[in-house]
Amino acid sequence: MRLLLVSDLHYKLRQYDWLIGAAPQFDAVVVAGDHVDAFSVVPSEVQIAALSASLAAVARQAPLLICSGNHDLDARNEAGEKAAAWIAAVRGAGLAVDGDTIEIGDTLFSVCPWWDGPHARDGVERMLEDAAHRRRGRWIWVYHAPPESALSWNGTRHFGDATLAALIARHAPTAVLCGHIHEAPFRRGGSWIDRAGDTWLFNAGRQIGDVPARIEIDFAQGNARWISLAGIEERSLQ
Repeated sequence: MRLLLVSDLHYKLRQYDWLIGAAPQFDAVVVAGDHVDAFSVVPSEVQIAALSASLAAVARQAPLLICSGNHDLDARNEAGEKAAAWIAAVRGAGLAVDGDTIEIGDTLFSVCPWWDGPHARDGVERMLEDAAHRRRGRWIWVYHAPPESALSWNGTRHFGDATLAALIARHAPTAVLCGHIHEAPFRRGGSWIDRAGDTWLFNAGRQIGDVPARIEIDFAQGNARWISLAGIEERSLQ
């Protein structure tokens, strides 16, 4: 299983174009939230239309998994909490989204939506409880925010998700693929990789330009590689 992880592309369409070209080299591609740029002058509905087309194009090249982030919220759920309705609308063949648990090869993936309140959070907890019964080996979660770790450090403080940390302790997935804290891999005290017990944690960070910061994870070879404008770093997963 060879994975490509990016996140926090924030309507950088040229970075999505790069993904379309890179996707065929991988068994699966993950975009871990914050597709929309909430601070852009481009209206969100225009961004969503363009992003939906780009995501579909990536999914035609390789299986794609995407979760929502805090910038992606365009609706409200039945409890009045913010939610990303447009993410559900792009679900399709080869494109897994919030709430999906799917198998790709020998790996089970669970894609968790951004939770804006207890209703959505409780739904994610139930989803993971159900998915745990399907686990036979490698189990990977996709969720936008990291737990408190080197991945949640922005250079001055941590922005970790305490609920996610508790869920990791309960279920011990193989890996959690995150984003949210753009600076973590680039700051002293931060990182693109960490561990919580037996669970590997990954956050590629965000960078300028037409090519995204990214992590290539090869579970068969037992290694991971972070590639960014800062250079290339490799770690063994053994």
